[in-house]
Amino acid sequence: MQPQPPSSDQLRALDKAHLWHPFTQMQDWCAPEHEPLVIASGEGVWLRDTEGKQYIDGNSSIWTNIHGHGHSAINAAIRDQVDQISHCSGLGFTNKAAILLAEKLVQLFPPDTLTRVFYSDDGSTAIECACKMAIQYHQLDGQNERCAFVAFDQAYHGDTTGAASLGGIDTLHQRFSSFGFDTTHVRDLEQLKQLPAGMISKLSAIIIEPLIQGAAGMKLWPAGMLRELRLWCDAHNIFLILDEVMTGFGRTGTMFACEQEEVVPDFMALAKGLTGGYLPLAATLTREAVFEKFLGSQEEQKTFYYGHSYNANPLGCAAALANLEIFEIENTLEKLQGKIALLKTLLTEHLKPLGHVGEIRQCGFIVGIDIVRDKQSLTHWPAEQKTGAAVCLAARCHDLLTRPIGDTLVLMPPLCISNAELETAVTALAKSISLLTPDS
Repeated sequence: MQPQPPSSDQLRALDKAHLWHPFTQMQDWCAPEHEPLVIASGEGVWLRDTEGKQYIDGNSSIWTNIHGHGHSAINAAIRDQVDQISHCSGLGFTNKAAILLAEKLVQLFPPDTLTRVFYSDDGSTAIECACKMAIQYHQLDGQNERCAFVAFDQAYHGDTTGAASLGGIDTLHQRFSSFGFDTTHVRDLEQLKQLPAGMISKLSAIIIEPLIQGAAGMKLWPAGMLRELRLWCDAHNIFLILDEVMTGFGRTGTMFACEQEEVVPDFMALAKGLTGGYLPLAATLTREAVFEKFLGSQEEQKTFYYGHSYNANPLGCAAALANLEIFEIENTLEKLQGKIALLKTLLTEHLKPLGHVGEIRQCGFIVGIDIVRDKQSLTHWPAEQKTGAAVCLAARCHDLLTRPIGDTLVLMPPLCISNAELETAVTALAKSISLLTPDS
């Protein structure tokens, strides 16, 4: 007889016995009364748990899924690649999928701008690659003093040591801030301009999440800010690093957020949606002038000594190639424009009138909704009440899964969501918010 698959309760017990979850207070997670949701399968924008209940994937499986779960083209690309080879080293060898993906990525930008692709594993490592490249570039240029960075308050660029030191959210980054890159945080462009000349002369690069800061609570940058920052960097001969880990691959309505202000960075970090949300893969793109600085004989020691075991992994690259082909075949970005407009209408009609909804921020297909105790004064519930989490838990009863950032609800569904499914998602949030009372 075939052994019976474990029940939901058995899986939950095993989870609590052995797993350590990210960004999670495990004392709460392991409490007897907590019943973790165990996801079993997915199709399109829908996720299914081990009890057979379905939910709209309202945050694209932590901001990664682009074209939906189980897309036939990506599934087929991965199967075809598995039949050939699942992995081979990017150190000393190369592979077809990695080569073709690099070509495809650079073709997404104006000619002779971002021409080189360095693969890694995730957003954090893509950022670390960019920072280390920037520092080593200046070392090779005889400017060893140019090893500092500017990042922005409330920024999030990942959790590895270097990336965490760039972050500007105390809860996530403060205890590790002194162990990574030499970083100065500024509030905005005006504060950047007020930095002393001596500090500016030591800067290697400035890093920013273009148009919108994710982990900050989906906070929008002022229109034109990114273009002005590009000009400031050019005037001071400072590299600009764009973190498009969250914003890339259509999330803001264009393939990359920086397109909306006609900005091309010196380094761009890509991950999350690169493979359509299927496999871990990241890429750091840079200019030919940066690449050429690293060229030389072995004796000169100009090599970029950085890498990962799964660098240029063929499976991830095959999935990413299929992801980009879907954008073309299905006209994803063109179809998305109407959904962005519909989303704005739905938010205005269903959420804006509610007494506990404060500011609603939308950037393309990314939405942050502040829930407040009092709409007039914009006062919040105490953080320990976890009101945002409670609203998201209630939304499960209305077929929606998402996660909050504090008391900011996040809605970021896969780009393939239908108009009817989009209305279901917004309505689920409205019903869940309506359960709140000032004393809840």
